Amino acid sequence: TTPVGKTRQQQIIKDEISSKNNLFPPFVLTSAQKPAGPGPQTNEYADAQLQEIVKKLRERANVYKEKLNDPVISSPEASPPTCKYEKKEEKKEEAEAKPEEDHYCDMLCCKFKKPPLKKYMEYMKLPDTIDSYTDRRYVAWLMLVTIAYNWNCWFIPLRYVFPYQTPSNTIYWFVIDVICDLCYLCDLIIFQPRVRFIKGGDIIAFDSKEIHYDYYELDVISVFPFDILYFFFGFNPALRANRMLKHNTFFEFNDRLEAIMEKAYIYRVIRTTGYLLFILHINACLYYWASDYEGIGSTRWVYDGEGNMYLRCYYWAVRSLITIGGLAEPQTLFEIIFQLLNYFMGVFVFSSLIGQMRDVIGAATAGQNYFRSCVDNTVSYMNTYSIPKLVQNRVRTWYEYTWDSQGMLDESELLEQMPTKMHLAVAIDVNFAIVNKVDLFKGCDTQMIYDMLLRLKSIVYLPGDFVCKKGEIGREMYIIKQGEVQVLGGPDGTKVLVTLRAGAVFGEISLLAAGGGNRRTANVVAHGFANLFILDKKTLNEILVNYPDSEKLLMKKAKYVLTTVSKSSHLAARWTVVTSRRFAFLSWKITVVNTFGARGQIETKAETETKPKEEEKKPVEPAAPSAPPAKKEKPQADAKPAVMQRTTSKESLIISMTPSPRAGEGEILKVEIKEKEKK
Repeated sequence: TTPVGKTRQQQIIKDEISSKNNLFPPFVLTSAQKPAGPGPQTNEYADAQLQEIVKKLRERANVYKEKLNDPVISSPEASPPTCKYEKKEEKKEEAEAKPEEDHYCDMLCCKFKKPPLKKYMEYMKLPDTIDSYTDRRYVAWLMLVTIAYNWNCWFIPLRYVFPYQTPSNTIYWFVIDVICDLCYLCDLIIFQPRVRFIKGGDIIAFDSKEIHYDYYELDVISVFPFDILYFFFGFNPALRANRMLKHNTFFEFNDRLEAIMEKAYIYRVIRTTGYLLFILHINACLYYWASDYEGIGSTRWVYDGEGNMYLRCYYWAVRSLITIGGLAEPQTLFEIIFQLLNYFMGVFVFSSLIGQMRDVIGAATAGQNYFRSCVDNTVSYMNTYSIPKLVQNRVRTWYEYTWDSQGMLDESELLEQMPTKMHLAVAIDVNFAIVNKVDLFKGCDTQMIYDMLLRLKSIVYLPGDFVCKKGEIGREMYIIKQGEVQVLGGPDGTKVLVTLRAGAVFGEISLLAAGGGNRRTANVVAHGFANLFILDKKTLNEILVNYPDSEKLLMKKAKYVLTTVSKSSHLAARWTVVTSRRFAFLSWKITVVNTFGARGQIETKAETETKPKEEEKKPVEPAAPSAPPAKKEKPQADAKPAVMQRTTSKESLIISMTPSPRAGEGEILKVEIKEKEKK
């Protein structure tokens, strides 16, 4: 500090000391010094405490005095300037603004851009915990450990019994053994501690005691380094027998792989076949060991030492375990006992494997068997009651298409086995996008739509099936999931008005209409195979009980649509026009489009056509007083208008017929009233 600052600091300390002395004088009256009087006496304990406080304050004042008189407490030199403060945010922005360096790889006189090694390390970095059910990298690692486990299970007995391991190739066997041991150690130290497991309903990420004593006991034994005994007993493969105890990883890999495979029964068949081959492999090793114990070629029963030793022993194991027969009879007591045990093991093992294979194949074809059983029962029922062959063929077609397209006859049976939350999640992914497109349900509560998704029923219609017919009472709404349907109309009800495809909705107004306004207005026929979702009126009412706001909104929308349709029907009128050139009488339904001043335009729609009559050309008589008499010209193409003159000379009519832009609505007759120009 500066000299001025030092003087200021000394003055502050002096003022503080003087204030302390004024508050606590150097004398305190005790109870003995106070004059006796009628007032209460002071407690001696309180006096002692006050004196102690005064003593400490005096000591503190003396310390400040010493600091004030000490010349080393401050420096006459000026304080150094402070460094410039730099915000961390500015550094961060500069680091982000710095572009990343590109990494290139030279190959064949060309440069290829490659991502930096840091990104590879970030991708390969293991997470703190591993979910064994969803992490595919963990399944890939289990496959690597399973390969190492199978190597040990197949080659340790082979190397111990058969003379395939020699001093010249021991180094190669040793290198492969070290690689397998490294896989075991990495699995035990790196991967398995990160795997989450469930205990008592809780997800446990890592618990050293449980991992060591419960789950990883065999894994720890399987990596115990008995290979150290190689220095004392030589390279004996029997010292690695503990490597075959790591079977937990093998079975876990099987479970995880079956869970992610689309056709898991194929892997089950391959795995069961592998079990059979491994048992035959072990039996071949035992047979060669027994032959070596008795002496190669010593009897007719043992291996004679000719040909490939492993193939000859494996052939003997197959014929012995499957009890084919035709083998040499055992001669010695050891051979007889060995052969008896071999027969017993063959009967037990092969019966178990054959039964397991039957279960695997039966589980793979269980769905197909159920489908065939349903078809057979249905056909038997139709034959019993003499159902027509046409109906029977349609029933068979429905069964075949439903099974081929869905793999099941009723999807609801599968979804009902799931909890409600999972059922809802599946329904949202499959059907929410379709239902959300319906204008009637826009603005409704999302939870109401979720409840509706759980109530949708899927039905398959065959080609030509009527989804609904004109005039019938509508109680369902239809959503097209797959396929197409056609709306039919016209005089005979066979003309295609419109084709609806996947995602289209029809019949939604029938759910909320009342008082006879819920009748179907057209025929709807399936064009090809069509898979539709159906929501009936009763189900919707049960859902709307819990959502009154959505119910009011739906009623308001339905009322508006029904009112609009009702008003348009009241504006319709009838007008009959008699044609003269084609000798036909047409009945037209007229809808007023626009009328203004002395000029107007009328659209009409053809409905029926009567039988023509041969008559001479004459003016058309008006059908009503308001209808002007007109002279019908010879009709040509629909796009060419026919001109008619009224009786008055001031106005004229131009009548034209054009096809309707809407499919199935016939032709439109336009009558235009024009004023003549005033002279």
